[in-house]
Amino acid sequence: MNDTKLLTGRRALVTGAASGIGAAIAVAFAAAGARVSLVDKVGGDRLAEVAHRCAEAGAEVVTAVADVSEEAEVQAAFETTMDTFGGLDVLVNNAGIITESRVEDMPVALLDQMLAVNLRSVFLCCRAALPAMRAQRYGRIINISSQLALKGAPLIAHYCAAKAGVLGLTKALAREVAADGITVNAIAPGPVETRLAEGMSDAAKAKKDALPLGRFGQAEEIAPTAVLLAGDPGGNLYTGQTLGPNSGDVMP
Repeated sequence: MNDTKLLTGRRALVTGAASGIGAAIAVAFAAAGARVSLVDKVGGDRLAEVAHRCAEAGAEVVTAVADVSEEAEVQAAFETTMDTFGGLDVLVNNAGIITESRVEDMPVALLDQMLAVNLRSVFLCCRAALPAMRAQRYGRIINISSQLALKGAPLIAHYCAAKAGVLGLTKALAREVAADGITVNAIAPGPVETRLAEGMSDAAKAKKDALPLGRFGQAEEIAPTAVLLAGDPGGNLYTGQTLGPNSGDVMP
């Protein structure tokens, strides 16, 4: 079966698209035939480079610089996408940050920032996407969580809590919108060599030898899971699920 154009005609919005997993998913979607909207707080050359790669793959591309933890900026980014594409079929909530702190030393502001960027943004973007998806009785929402939502880790309790919240939101929303033809799933990657991982401690980075596969993943190895969930018929029966490309770190 030739599945290189599984997403032909689909209109997709990817947050955190300027680098890492978000960029890899956007390019993979473009290669699979989708039109792509790239949303990131970081604009400039990084976002332009991803847009160029998507265009080289033959995709129609639109970009929006937005902080997806802010309601007004989310609304503006979605309006840009809808005006350009006339609708939305696939949403990938990928934007995220990671910081480190012991719980006993953690300022409330650090917790609030983590919840805003890694969880509130998912809620805001899902809410913005749903009216169009409900109207057409079709949609695919893919939320990027983390295997650490399932296992926890020291120094990043706030990150683990936010990513666990993404899983809870995914399951609840999947039940809420299933009758409207919308599926909602999560991807919980293991450690991946991205800009985000560069902010982790040396001790955390050194754990690759303990992984069953013995290495961290690459962003391009996560993207095919998103293509599967966004595609037809591959993604048709998944909803409320968490898929784990994690080098064997978590085996549910």
